[in-house]
Amino acid sequence: MSTATGTRSTFFADARMNSMTRAMLGRVYTGAADTGETLTTIDRVTDGDLASWARAWEATAARVAAIGDDCVHRGHRVSGRNALLRAATYYAACVLVADACAEPDETRSRTFAAYRHCWERYLGLLDNPPEPLEIPYEGTTMPGWYFAAPGEGSKPTLVMVNGADGAASYLWPGYGTEASVRGYNVVVFDGPGQQRMLFERGIPFRPDWEHVVTPVVDAALRLPGVDPERLALYAVSQGGYWAPRALAFEHRFKAAVIDDGVVKVSEAWHAALPPEPRELLAAGDRDAFNAAIARLPEDVRLMFTWRAGPYGRPSFYDTFLEADRYEITPELAARITTPVLIADPDQEGYFAGQPRRLYDMIRGEKAHVRFTEAEGAAGHCEPMARSLAAQRFFDFLDDHVGRTDSAAGPSTPGAVAAR
Repeated sequence: MSTATGTRSTFFADARMNSMTRAMLGRVYTGAADTGETLTTIDRVTDGDLASWARAWEATAARVAAIGDDCVHRGHRVSGRNALLRAATYYAACVLVADACAEPDETRSRTFAAYRHCWERYLGLLDNPPEPLEIPYEGTTMPGWYFAAPGEGSKPTLVMVNGADGAASYLWPGYGTEASVRGYNVVVFDGPGQQRMLFERGIPFRPDWEHVVTPVVDAALRLPGVDPERLALYAVSQGGYWAPRALAFEHRFKAAVIDDGVVKVSEAWHAALPPEPRELLAAGDRDAFNAAIARLPEDVRLMFTWRAGPYGRPSFYDTFLEADRYEITPELAARITTPVLIADPDQEGYFAGQPRRLYDMIRGEKAHVRFTEAEGAAGHCEPMARSLAAQRFFDFLDDHVGRTDSAAGPSTPGAVAAR
């Protein structure tokens, strides 16, 4: 049974489930979830049982998707697209925990295909549907979408970088729609190790993200209505490493928001290790380390399995070594010339202390913005303070790329999400 006391919302004893629930409730602000649907779904979940999480959310997603399909069939386009957006979000919640299911590959394939179906139908039902993109990338392409802002003429453009496991629908709607009502074009894409690039093309993460962002910028500058002098960047979660890494080499952005800042990705991995495997890793004993991980409690082992997948390494030992490469060094930070805002929330569960460390390392123009528990803004990437975060983020971006007063359409992001 879910409970909440003030801003200390506790829905599960299981930390991962609690974090995912808070994130889902935060999406209600953008119309990508509904409060009642969320609460009734989590009440069917067994605390700590991620497979039950997947079953409950898939059932809700299927029910809401059926509502959307029926509405569209009967000519109720707005109702249909709203339901399809929520269904996409709920299916994405299943994809996150597929490794805990009895048939993980089949569960992931089924729920991701359902997510894509709902998400892309929703996009096609918008009044101003986005342009699908295939961004040239090292002999292949990266899939993405271009959401052109209303009105004529060239406009500022926001490039959005996702985290380690986020769906595109976490970015739009969300801060993508917040950008649109302010007159920004928006570019959303799946990079290496993310969503379609991982699940459909088998392309894993890479640490040198400048080789990802620069092709995205090149593609954006070829799009109609993009002002080359007014590019902005937003990055969320583990994107808080990828974006600073890219900014050390890619200097065409006029401003960037890093939500939240990351210096060394693998610190969270090492902190989660019990003493025995930590000692084996330090000793370089590959086989013994892998065996020790296999003996960990199921919830810990599944967490490592889930986190390891996008790195594409053959073993846990190799994944830990690979994750150690994902680090912003002082030398890299010194190369960043773009003005940056670095978000730093209370109770940052994954990268505690790292936003401030990144801020201290950067020598150029920068802003360190705290989000507090007293504001209802605690937690990784301020999941339940989307309005407050948008105000701070876009006031910063507007001040650097120039305000746009020509934005048309509804005045709330939820309304834009349902255009």
